[in-house]
Amino acid sequence: MKAITIRGIDPELDKKLKLVSSNQGKSINRLILEMIRKSLGLEKTKKYTKEYDDLDDLFGSWTDGEFDIISSKINQERQIDPELWE
Repeated sequence: MKAITIRGIDPELDKKLKLVSSNQGKSINRLILEMIRKSLGLEKTKKYTKEYDDLDDLFGSWTDGEFDIISSKINQERQIDPELWE
């Protein structure tokens, strides 16, 4: 891979690059490469772009004690109140 040096980075641009790269969890180098690719129309498109708002990220993160507490609360909510169904 070829290396290119960019000169003339002023403090404001440096600060903004560091902030954006930090917020996106990327290195400054990766961020700049992505920006260049996008501006030149060379951006790779994701094959699967749908994002889900489910709870998959919680899978396996509860302890057995936490699971028991949550399960018991859910089971309490599943109780049918006969008076409401008369």
